[in-house]
Amino acid sequence: MSIHEGDQLPNTTLRIMRDGRLAKASVHDLVRGKKVVIFAVPGAFTPTCSEQHLPGFVRQAEAIKAKGVDEIVCVAVNDVFVMDAWGREQDADEIVMASDGNGEFTQAIGLVLDGSSFGLGSRSERYAMIVEDGTVTKLAVEGPGKFEVSNAESILDAL
Repeated sequence: MSIHEGDQLPNTTLRIMRDGRLAKASVHDLVRGKKVVIFAVPGAFTPTCSEQHLPGFVRQAEAIKAKGVDEIVCVAVNDVFVMDAWGREQDADEIVMASDGNGEFTQAIGLVLDGSSFGLGSRSERYAMIVEDGTVTKLAVEGPGKFEVSNAESILDAL
């Protein structure tokens, strides 16, 4: 069963690069006492993710933060080194590029995408959520092959 609006995020561990070094980041530490936008992509460096989803949040980061958002976090079931390289390529300096390398967070919130028919294995569904002090206040999960509700502009409107 997937997470819903009104639910608390589970406390799993994500991996990030901080000052050029590998670091662990608990989900609760990322969201406790903050207003956070978390969006997830099926894979770093993939077409829609690289051409639309992440770039939209890069372009809208200032406007999103102006609405009281403390952090914008991009999550993918990719390793931390891939997420770091993708963030640098995309000039995503205002976005926390978080690796859910083993898919633990994705499994815990019930948003696993079976990409095995494309040779991708288990990945994350495409979604975006607004989280306030650990509680999901807005959840927008895309339908298969869609990119309509989890884009930066839709989340900006929801804020």
